[in-house]
Amino acid sequence: MKRFFLPNISGTGRRTRGWIAVALFIASGFGFAFCVWLGVALASSGVFLLFEALRGWCALRACGIKTRL
Repeated sequence: MKRFFLPNISGTGRRTRGWIAVALFIASGFGFAFCVWLGVALASSGVFLLFEALRGWCALRACGIKTRL
C-alpha cells in the first residue's frame, strides 16, 4: 500500500491541482448559497485535490491511467 502513495506527478501537475483546488474552494462558497450538498461536494473535492497537490500524487496515475500533467 505504501508504493501506491508514492509521488508520481511533476511540479506542473502539482501547481495545476493546487489551482484547481483553490477554484473548487471558491466555487464551494457559492455552492453553499444554492444547496448545502453542492457546497460540501465541491469542498471535499477541493480537499482531495489539495492533498494530491501537496503530496505530489495523482490517484488516476496510481491506478494506471495516464494523464497529461
